[in-house]
Amino acid sequence: MSSAPSTSAPTAHSTPPHGLKRGAIGLGGAVVMSAALMGPAVSVYFNPQLVAAQAGAATPFVFVLSMVASLIVANGIMEMARELPSAGAFYTYVARGVGARTGFVTGGLMFVAYALLVPAELALFGNYTHDLLGQHGVHVPWVVISLLAAALMTLLSVRGIGGSIKVALVMFSCEVAVILVLSVIIVAKGGAHGLSATPLSPSTSSKGLSGIALGMVYGVLSFVGFEAAATLGEETHNPRRNVPRGLVFAVVLVGVIYLFCTYAETVGFGTSDAAVAKLASDPAPFTTLGHTYAPWMDLLVGLAGISSIFAVTVNSNNGIVRILFAMGREGMLPRRLATVSPRLGTPAFAVCAQSAFAVVVTVVMGFWVGPFNTYAYLGAVLTFGIIPVYWLTNVACMRFFRKQRPEQFKPLRHVVLPVLAIALMVIPVYGSVWPVPAAPYNWFPYAVLGYILLLAAVATVLGRRRPELLARAGEVLAGVEDDA
Repeated sequence: MSSAPSTSAPTAHSTPPHGLKRGAIGLGGAVVMSAALMGPAVSVYFNPQLVAAQAGAATPFVFVLSMVASLIVANGIMEMARELPSAGAFYTYVARGVGARTGFVTGGLMFVAYALLVPAELALFGNYTHDLLGQHGVHVPWVVISLLAAALMTLLSVRGIGGSIKVALVMFSCEVAVILVLSVIIVAKGGAHGLSATPLSPSTSSKGLSGIALGMVYGVLSFVGFEAAATLGEETHNPRRNVPRGLVFAVVLVGVIYLFCTYAETVGFGTSDAAVAKLASDPAPFTTLGHTYAPWMDLLVGLAGISSIFAVTVNSNNGIVRILFAMGREGMLPRRLATVSPRLGTPAFAVCAQSAFAVVVTVVMGFWVGPFNTYAYLGAVLTFGIIPVYWLTNVACMRFFRKQRPEQFKPLRHVVLPVLAIALMVIPVYGSVWPVPAAPYNWFPYAVLGYILLLAAVATVLGRRRPELLARAGEVLAGVEDDA
């Protein structure tokens, strides 16, 4: 293992010794990695009703604001990805920009955010598919479906990021096609009471500005996952250009999809107070709209949901595997996690270890609290894990360019936008802790806080007992250079 970047650029599609396969994907693959992880169909199915409960008919406007907020947050990530393309992504950015101990904490938080997303989605996949099959007279236990999905996910991850991205692209395309077609049908039929610009005005929020702010909790969370392409910094062709572009293109692409589909949902139910109340109380409003406006699409709507969930599962698994690989390569975790298949150029051991973890969590929690509650509970916990990562990455951006790249320092990109990003990410945290939610959601934030304190304590001990590990944290960039 080398503790410094290589001076020679590897050729595209090559696999350096003990490294990931270079040039395995291009700009399109980076876009798909982030876009599919946001799960447009899942977000369109399950989030607008939560926004509508707060912002009323202004739900599409909230998604526009959420897209702008996500782009601002993405700025700091893009700036760091351009300078430090690495499989370690946020772990590397924070280690280099803030310090090794904080980088270690960031890696631990990324584990919570991505590693828990995999069993959460596996449980949801099993539950959703079980219910859909049951509607057609086919009964298969949810756990069997989840285990089959886990096996396919593992196979795709072991075979390489290129194959995973191709599968994700197909699934992403299918789910987007379905939700867009249904949305076009709703709009073409004029919705419930005709089309208007009412849903695009903040003045239609049922609770005023506070409703818009609280609605943004769920709007912003619909974009969580846009950062996933950053973990492919060592497998993307010309990563310094394509990873940042992939992030912003994914946010804009999915943001436009959200805007159109949530507009269709809102006018589909109607913009009156009574109609919005029906939207907010409907657990599956998009399915309801399918029954109302295009009954022939019922099965397609269900399949699109399955496709979206599985695409999120595969991409989140690939993301955490690369974090584990990078931390293992630097000795922050067992070095065996950095073992790369010479033939496939993939971190096979890390894939298997992560898949085993995901299966155990899925099965144990699924039988304990039920598969849907597994999704809900783990989703809440991982949200509290990813937001501090956004904060720390933007802090790292400010410090890194001010101290280590002063010649590139720009006040707008490296101070104003990062500070604004940190402030914006306070909104979903505040909205999740006040008013105090019911148990067990009320103690999730404090559980994550306790985890952060534990990580900090471990980092402190490592700094004292094995300072050489922390000293080179984030330094292994594996010779990633512009290979265009």
